[in-house]
Amino acid sequence: MIGIFDSGVGGMTVARAIEHICPGYPLIYFGDIARTPYGSKSPETIIEYSRRNTDFLLNNGATLIVIACNSAASTAADALRSHYTVPVLDVISPATVKAAAVTKNQRIGVIGTRATVRSGVYTDRITALNAQCRVFSQACPLLVPLVEEGWLNKRETKMILRRYLSPIKRQQIDTLVLGCTHYPLLHKLIQPRIGKRVQLIDSSVEVARHVKEFLDKSPETNHKLSGQTTNSRFFVSDSTGPVRQLANRIFGRTIHLEKVDA
Repeated sequence: MIGIFDSGVGGMTVARAIEHICPGYPLIYFGDIARTPYGSKSPETIIEYSRRNTDFLLNNGATLIVIACNSAASTAADALRSHYTVPVLDVISPATVKAAAVTKNQRIGVIGTRATVRSGVYTDRITALNAQCRVFSQACPLLVPLVEEGWLNKRETKMILRRYLSPIKRQQIDTLVLGCTHYPLLHKLIQPRIGKRVQLIDSSVEVARHVKEFLDKSPETNHKLSGQTTNSRFFVSDSTGPVRQLANRIFGRTIHLEKVDA
């Protein structure tokens, strides 16, 4: 199974994209809703949570791990790769490759959690790919809680987005990386507030494409996954009405969330 974890329900945008781009592969998802958001936690705590999440997925049949949380990917990816023998993919690398490739004026914006922005990982990776690029980052700590509560079209959410986007909009960027898997759910609010000419990079779609490329080039892993006939399963460390509604909205169907202590 393809194992996917996130700090909450936002990583289901990654699961949905993988389901669409890599049909036929069973998924196992874990959303650590009880401990969300990760972005305000220390690096040591994020690494510990990420190891627990990975252990849970592996113990339940995962043979490939996808870190669908930008905070965890920016902080814990290297630690997970050094600790586990299974392939570990993350949402950040594919998004940076896409952003560096599509920008025309080499001015790229990144929005994410405090942990993601603090790490500087997007700036480092984008400039490593294209030294001419300038990267302007903005931490948006209130967006994850708003998405988890289902406030996707509230006036307050629109006001907060305008406040967060204003500084990087002034930098005349032509590309904006949605550096959190919760943010694609706000795509329709972000686009008009950052400008119609700014291209939005959806990290969930880019990592799904990366998973497909990885499987195409890794016949051993592909064989293990393609031979499995189990159904996809979705686990959470806590479950609320808004979370269940949001999960159903992401997939466009009823999703059974299994609550576990992990």
